[in-house]
Amino acid sequence: MREQGPGAGEGDIRTPRGPRRTLAPALSVLVVAGLLVLGGPTVTGVQAASLCGGHKARTLSFETGRTVLYKNSGYVCAVTYAKRTGARRTMSVSVQARGNLAVADKGRYTRHAGPVTVHAGHRCVRVKGSVGTKSVRTGWILC
Repeated sequence: MREQGPGAGEGDIRTPRGPRRTLAPALSVLVVAGLLVLGGPTVTGVQAASLCGGHKARTLSFETGRTVLYKNSGYVCAVTYAKRTGARRTMSVSVQARGNLAVADKGRYTRHAGPVTVHAGHRCVRVKGSVGTKSVRTGWILC
């Protein structure tokens, strides 16, 4: 049996044992904790996969970073990641499907350049990636 006192519309419900507190404070703590977990400061493999859809097709490592390629329904996506994050450095990534112009992203970034995506269909692609003065480049791959 519950009795409602004068403050019944304000969130407290009076029971025979005393006031029952609402769950709002506990719920807000859980929401904040969940947001902190989801919005962490590092780029992990799971987050990298979210930058490009599809499955990982190739990883091209070089001295200052790596360029990762993904394939999904005829599309090829690439991202270049720096080995050391933090300081802004010149980074670039480009993908070219055979017979088309290259699509590129170049700038001063702290973590990664890209993603860049091209429709390749069943054609070969050529990929370039760089972090600072070191780089990687392929011939025609993923044919």
